Amino acid sequence: MSRSERLLALLQALRRRRPVSGRVLADELGVSLRTLYRDIASLQGQGAEIEGEAGLGYVLRPGFWLPPLMFSGEEIEALVLGARWVGARTDENLALAARDAIAKITAVLPPPLRDDVESSTLLVPGKMSGGAAPDLAPIRAAIRAERKLALAYHDAQGGSTERTIWPFGIGYFDEARVVMAWCELRQGFRHFRADRIVSCQTLEARYPLSRRRLLKDWRASEGGAPPE
Repeated sequence: MSRSERLLALLQALRRRRPVSGRVLADELGVSLRTLYRDIASLQGQGAEIEGEAGLGYVLRPGFWLPPLMFSGEEIEALVLGARWVGARTDENLALAARDAIAKITAVLPPPLRDDVESSTLLVPGKMSGGAAPDLAPIRAAIRAERKLALAYHDAQGGSTERTIWPFGIGYFDEARVVMAWCELRQGFRHFRADRIVSCQTLEARYPLSRRRLLKDWRASEGGAPPE
């Protein structure tokens, strides 16, 4: 096992919820305690938030941390291209999050890979036509919290309707953003174009199924096909 492979294996072992003793970690990796302590110090020096000490055990604090050794050149290109697409084709909050994520990743990359990020020539089209993208931040927050939404909505024929929905996903299509949800009024899965939502209010009530279960059922249903 190379050193880079060993450091990655050590990170995976440290993701356990309870502290792991140095002896157990060293045995799993097939190295001496001295080498293990040196590897832990190396990871800490690169930004990994590892807590603990000899004799008490070690644990990696929860959070998003990616070491440079996890990325190949093509993986870097994929991340940059994806972030540029998000920056050009979504709302401002998500675009800013994409730029911040790339900045954080770039900060921990070694110089050659950092240069690959800054000089990437993979480009995406500009902003969507037809005005500013709708602000989907409240809907994304409702999805994460598995909360119901009260919508005022205009359908394709221009009719007005009010719905209580269980949102579980958003489709980012070229010409529209579509909210996937279970509709209490229709008692079935429905798709709501974001640009036709007049207003939405996040309700206190949580919907009874997890968003993961709703997504699974949506895919299995006839309504699981992407809207035209």
